[in-house]
Amino acid sequence: MKKFLSVLVFLFFSFFGKAQERPQVIVFYTAKSDQAHISFVQEALPWLEEKGRKYGFGVKSTSDWDELNSENLSKYQLVIFLDTRPEKETQRNAFERYMEDGGAWMGFHFSAFALTPSDFPQDWDWYHDHFLGSGQYVSNTWRPTSAILKLEQRDHPTAKGLSDTIKSSPSEWYRWQHDLLENPSVEILASIDPSSFPLGTGPKAHEIWHEGYYPVVWTNRNYRMIYFNMGHNDIDYEGGTNKTLSFTFGNEEQDQLILNAILWLLRN
Repeated sequence: MKKFLSVLVFLFFSFFGKAQERPQVIVFYTAKSDQAHISFVQEALPWLEEKGRKYGFGVKSTSDWDELNSENLSKYQLVIFLDTRPEKETQRNAFERYMEDGGAWMGFHFSAFALTPSDFPQDWDWYHDHFLGSGQYVSNTWRPTSAILKLEQRDHPTAKGLSDTIKSSPSEWYRWQHDLLENPSVEILASIDPSSFPLGTGPKAHEIWHEGYYPVVWTNRNYRMIYFNMGHNDIDYEGGTNKTLSFTFGNEEQDQLILNAILWLLRN
């Protein structure tokens, strides 16, 4: 009997010890102003939670950006920004310290947006110019459409199990102020393949891209980080229903790319 109880105690502490040692992810979001971003957040949260259960990492999500402080961040191995960035100086300073100290980050779509003048001005040089390297937003395609993405680094862990090109879910694609090809710290992991052109449907002519080089997934070699341009679902604005017309997740290849990135950041 004592031996049996000893085995139970051993299994109990082994199980809960391992549970406590699981890497932890904190996900920040706002999900207030743009229905396309709200729709993305609403599908991203359950997707991340499901992957966490399957692949052994914990997920905490919050819209309280004041949780972006040094004491709280010390509990997490990965920070994810889904649809916005921190606005308070205290939050920004805490995030910068976290990354400089070896923390990991993943950002999607609007989390990199900055435009002066706008409600999200470029007033954070470390983040936009140094960390992301992209600078300000310049323009975008419209409507949200799928693109063929070329995986630029075949030996990178994010490309594991994927072909040289993959078809993305529909998204609004951004063009940036800085040429990331000229930044030695930036490693471009995926770009718009020329077979995607013309990209976008308009109705405005400048919202349709016919040529050019557009990075959509990249990392900064000086940090444990990755940025994805994806994260803007197509919405029925014109019909006035605000119904979601396309989804970001549920695309097997793109899902694998994102999951590969999460696991890489947690194990790197």
